[in-house]
Amino acid sequence: MMGTMRTLISNGTVVTAAMATEADVVIEGERIVGLVAPGAAGSEFNRVIDATGRYVIPGGVDMHTHMELPVSGTSSADTYETGTRAAAIGGTTTIIDYAGQTRGGTLKDGLAEWMARARGNSYIDYGFHMMVTDVHDRTLDEFSEMMHDGVTTFKLFTAYPGVNLSDDRQILEAMQVAASIGATIMMHAENGIAIDALRDQAVARGETDPIHHLLTRPASMEAEAVHRVVALAEIASCPLVIVHISSQDAFAEAVVARDRGLPVFAETCPQYLWLAQEDLPEGFEAAKFVCSPPLRRRAEGHQAALWSGVSSGRIDAVATDHCPFTWEQKEAGRGDFRKIPNGLGVVEHRIDLVYQGVVEGWIPLTRWIEVTAETPAKLSGIYPKKGTIAPGSDADVVIYDPAASHTLSAKTHSMNLDYSVFEGAEIGGRVETVIMRGEVIVDGGEFVGEAGRGEYLHRGTNALLPEKVAD
Repeated sequence: MMGTMRTLISNGTVVTAAMATEADVVIEGERIVGLVAPGAAGSEFNRVIDATGRYVIPGGVDMHTHMELPVSGTSSADTYETGTRAAAIGGTTTIIDYAGQTRGGTLKDGLAEWMARARGNSYIDYGFHMMVTDVHDRTLDEFSEMMHDGVTTFKLFTAYPGVNLSDDRQILEAMQVAASIGATIMMHAENGIAIDALRDQAVARGETDPIHHLLTRPASMEAEAVHRVVALAEIASCPLVIVHISSQDAFAEAVVARDRGLPVFAETCPQYLWLAQEDLPEGFEAAKFVCSPPLRRRAEGHQAALWSGVSSGRIDAVATDHCPFTWEQKEAGRGDFRKIPNGLGVVEHRIDLVYQGVVEGWIPLTRWIEVTAETPAKLSGIYPKKGTIAPGSDADVVIYDPAASHTLSAKTHSMNLDYSVFEGAEIGGRVETVIMRGEVIVDGGEFVGEAGRGEYLHRGTNALLPEKVAD
């Protein structure tokens, strides 16, 4: 091991999805090589980090981000450089972003385009899901090629007619192909055709303010789409991830599917756990909060249901759907809420916001790690390389100080965004140190990483499929 950097993280509480225990972590080069009793590792280390009073947790895995996503003539505001820097500061060391097929284009070209954006710019490791927006025989023939390139998950939409929406035949055929090659389908589930009718009717009545974005995307339209895509997935015997579940209605449909033994997995986001329609400011200022699915009414019990799902294990993962737009970009929808670019800036705050569930006593420490690191890594086909602290895993480690506190604000966040939908939120706990493949990239809360050090992850298949659980 001549010349290999040896790092010891001592005196901390190591937290994984399986345990919270006092242990020292031994790192050699880019890998974790051991967890040992406190003080038992010896003294031959190049670097010793004292984690007394801290949690030592796996680097977060955010399985749903949109860096530099083209939308309606603009692009999401965070680049791979700014977005992954912000993610790292917040304790996330891996993202699975979405590469996109253009209408009339190929999956191969879409992947190449996104790879070119990320390569040499990302501070942290990254992989890609493939957004499939033009389903036909040639597209379906490419699924196997994508698998060879390490893309093992494909996203389809029942929303956004004329842009992303696939009809039921296209969805079924894509699911059948995915099932035949061991891939997983991810679904944005809202009834986009009915929603478009509601949106157009609202504007015709002169209801153009951002609040009508929420009111024209009712929870019933999310639940209907979840029910429908689950039925199609069952016919195709295809594993399914329902992304960014926002309502108790949609969550209930996923629970029914799971209880019937179907391989259906549920993802939600911090914005749906913490923000609600009641939090929206008056008038056009509410455009800052426009995302799809929309925020729901707290009084109707959606947040409570989602937190219950996180606690019980019926919600598998908390990702961000990070897709920020500046105030100037949001202004495009002044006078017509349909033109407001949809998306929020969240990637920097996910670990903190889910940890508040621990602070409030709603979830244990182990569940915090399960939904932010281990299960996302398993669903993404990168576990145990990512998502845990164990011998052989990448040395992606976060030292988290539960005694610290901070306030979320646009004045202090690192995302390329001139406002914060979490402005003024008081956070108990704080990321102190972040190690990515053995290198310290956040030290004492200050970013010290190197652009381009992030590597592309050639992913395996979903590790939570029934046949894999039995292995």
